[in-house]
Amino acid sequence: MTHETIFLKLGGSLITDKDKPYTPRLDKLKELALEIKTVLDSNPELVLILGHGSGSFGHTAAKKYGTRDGIKVSPRRGEAREENDYWRGFAEVRFQAAELTRYVMQTLLEAGVPAIPFSPSASMVSTNRVVTAHNILAIRKALEVHLLPVVHGDVAFDEALGGTILSTEDVFAFLAEQFPPTRILLAGIEAGVWADFPARTMLVKQIQLSDYENMRAGIGGSASTDVTGGMKAKVEEMFGLIQKNKGLTTQIFSAEESGFLTRALNGENVGTLLSG
Repeated sequence: MTHETIFLKLGGSLITDKDKPYTPRLDKLKELALEIKTVLDSNPELVLILGHGSGSFGHTAAKKYGTRDGIKVSPRRGEAREENDYWRGFAEVRFQAAELTRYVMQTLLEAGVPAIPFSPSASMVSTNRVVTAHNILAIRKALEVHLLPVVHGDVAFDEALGGTILSTEDVFAFLAEQFPPTRILLAGIEAGVWADFPARTMLVKQIQLSDYENMRAGIGGSASTDVTGGMKAKVEEMFGLIQKNKGLTTQIFSAEESGFLTRALNGENVGTLLSG
């Protein structure tokens, strides 16, 4: 593997128990961190940017406060209380996202991966959830000295919505303009895109952009609470990036089984491959 740039997302469903609020899957995180360490050691030229979802941390608080939907920026009289609730929720979602990042960082460092987190809330401003401002220099510096940058789903101030939540995919969409990836890997617990969700008997191994329009009706949402839109949104976002980034492929796969993350990082299609 030479001079490849890969964005890897560890999905919230993979690294937390999505049905138990604020519960990380520590054994799974340790296993994934060790797989990342092994791949980085064997591919010193690989440029990797890691992202993770919020799972039962961010999504639980976000749903309670409606954080992703934003707030009317200039509240009418009588709405001040509602605005206070919104911003209190905004701060709480930020706190919970950071809590999960702490677990991710701890397992990476214990596995021997020199990683450093870059929280979107501290450096990104968006307009309708499209990142419009970011201090990218710090991430560039981290990559130059072979530190692993870690980003995640997080709250962000938004010029149109007041505040919102940026999913890891939203963050990746911006970073793809700065550090064009050759591959984006989305690791979750779902084996890939099913032709017959929720029956899950027919896994689609590859989808080309031209085929996608014909399939759209069949791709469903997520079984657990996911305020960022489930599988359909992920597929659409990835095809949006493929259209903008020539030669980019993305893969949606399950890293639930040991070794699958390593195989995907090494170029094997272990789920559903999306391509132009």
